[in-house]
Amino acid sequence: MSRFKRPGRVITEQSLVFSFTRRALVLGGAQAAVGALLGGRMAWLAIAERDKYDRLAESNRVQSQIIPPRRGWIIDRNGKPIAVNKTSFRVDLIPDRLQDPDRAIDELRHILNLSREDVERIKDALDKAPGYQPVPVIEGLDYERFAAVSLRQAELPGVAPTSGFTRAYPAGAAVGHLCGYVGPASAEDYQKTHDPLLVTPGFKLGKEGLEKVMEPWLRGRAGAKRTEVTAHGRLVQELTTRPEEMGHTLRLTIDAGLQEFAARRIGPNSGSVTVVDCETGGLLAMCSMPSYDPNSFTDGISQNEWAMLSGNDHLPLMNKTLLGLYPPGSTVKPMNALALLRWGVDAEETVNCPGYFRVGSSLFHCWRPRGHGAIDMRRAIQQSCDVYFYTMARRIGIDKLAQTARQLSLGEKFDIPATLQRYGTYPDSAWKQRRYKTDWTTADTINASIGQGYVLTNPLQLAVMAARIASGRALAPRLIVNKRYATPQGPSFNVPSEHLEVVHRGMRDVINTGGAGTAGASRLPVAGVEMAGKTGSAQVRRISMADRRAGRAHALGTAGEWKLRDHGHFIGFAPVEQPKYAIGVTLEHAGHGAAAAQVARDVMTWLFAPDRAMTNLAAFERQWGGDIATRMAADAQRWQAQQEGTPAPAPADDAAAEAPSQEQPD
Repeated sequence: MSRFKRPGRVITEQSLVFSFTRRALVLGGAQAAVGALLGGRMAWLAIAERDKYDRLAESNRVQSQIIPPRRGWIIDRNGKPIAVNKTSFRVDLIPDRLQDPDRAIDELRHILNLSREDVERIKDALDKAPGYQPVPVIEGLDYERFAAVSLRQAELPGVAPTSGFTRAYPAGAAVGHLCGYVGPASAEDYQKTHDPLLVTPGFKLGKEGLEKVMEPWLRGRAGAKRTEVTAHGRLVQELTTRPEEMGHTLRLTIDAGLQEFAARRIGPNSGSVTVVDCETGGLLAMCSMPSYDPNSFTDGISQNEWAMLSGNDHLPLMNKTLLGLYPPGSTVKPMNALALLRWGVDAEETVNCPGYFRVGSSLFHCWRPRGHGAIDMRRAIQQSCDVYFYTMARRIGIDKLAQTARQLSLGEKFDIPATLQRYGTYPDSAWKQRRYKTDWTTADTINASIGQGYVLTNPLQLAVMAARIASGRALAPRLIVNKRYATPQGPSFNVPSEHLEVVHRGMRDVINTGGAGTAGASRLPVAGVEMAGKTGSAQVRRISMADRRAGRAHALGTAGEWKLRDHGHFIGFAPVEQPKYAIGVTLEHAGHGAAAAQVARDVMTWLFAPDRAMTNLAAFERQWGGDIATRMAADAQRWQAQQEGTPAPAPADDAAAEAPSQEQPD
């Protein structure tokens, strides 16, 4: 069997030409496809996305630096500044101009007395900052140190001393809770909007109070400065600048002079003073003391100062006017008298007050142990007889009292620019059933009739209650002059004028009857002007029968540990015949309402005779150890000494601020 060998492929010139042509076609087609793809992509980039890449190229060539806007001023009703802008000096570092960052920072540390923490913060910021973005070194610099840096600027390339504007509050702590304060934006603030203005050096936004609530009105519009830079961020030249636009001016109903006087007159006490215009409802003063100095927060408060404020038992960080809740005590008695008249009680009807009121086996005491004897409505207001209001409130019941209380502002939340309000409680039988799943009792009514028990109010509500009693109209408190209100101001309550007359005369007699009322020492020292009012004391501890029998009831409320003393309240208005101003004063743990009445007397005196009021205030401040700023500085010195374990001067005795009588009513 023979084997046949398969013949090999015969390669000819023609076959070689054919193979080369086919490969060339494949490669050519691939090259054409790639070329078409690249051409299409180039066309897409050059035509469809031209604007996008023009913007990117421009942003690489030109950088914009934001110029923070100046905040709008806050002014009082007469145009007097409450919050303004003042020139501020600062030092920044421009990263792309620094030749020797370590040397520059070391020189600044010596000139500006920077701490180790400041140096670490600056170095960390330099590592993260782009070349054109300024890195803040220090703000709120005094002119001497600013000048020292400016003189060395030629030796320190990249160091940029600049001037700008910062927030300033001429009255300091007197407007702390009213205005709030400004500060740098937090990371949380930036995450909400990603607005680059928030991370611009020197920019501050509202953090509390009006500064926070009215931020959109006050902020203004940022400016911008355009500079040409290299691809590495180095400055080539400055191009154009768009000026910033200042924020709007905010005009308040506040009287700046009255606000500052009221804050100073509170003295070393802890409390609130609110003054209301009885014609417009405008708040002429709304101060809470002690307070913080908002100027301290503008440039950044120190940890020591924050710790001192946080640890103060007088709570300087809390706006007591809006957030403090207290039993109103006997300040509700004029309001209750209107409710009694509304529901048919005769103002001439008398009640016998033996010094106590019996309900079953329980005794409810009058503030005067020996009683008032036979007493009618007007004298019951004048002498603050508890038994009269126990008797009459039991007759008409809590639900009828509550209708008038809510009409006169108790438990009401007001439409004013505030970050937060606590509006308390004026209870009724349905409220207790909802809250505690139990029935209302006669004892609950008796406690409510003298502003105790479940009743809680804030100081603003007490001042508005006084204004509504004075005017007979549903005045709503207003704080901003240039705000539009949807409803007309002050519709009538439709309270008969004779009912208001009974209550007004009783409140007048509290002060103007030669000491027969509960606030005889608070008569206005102004000829032809009388103030009407009502004091109130609110217990913060329970007084037992054993304490009453031992005669310790008064001492427990007015002496001893500060936090266990009674709160003191006063509401009032003046002049009596044609009320123009209403006032509410609350002094925490003052021991009695008469102290609050004396504060109200001096604040009202300022409205009619300011020179006389200032003379009286000067005498008090000499006794207290100086004005607000002086006492705050002394407090800081004592606190620092305590932290260091060294002796410090003793504080002024706040118990000496007023001089109560031996027998002190509500």
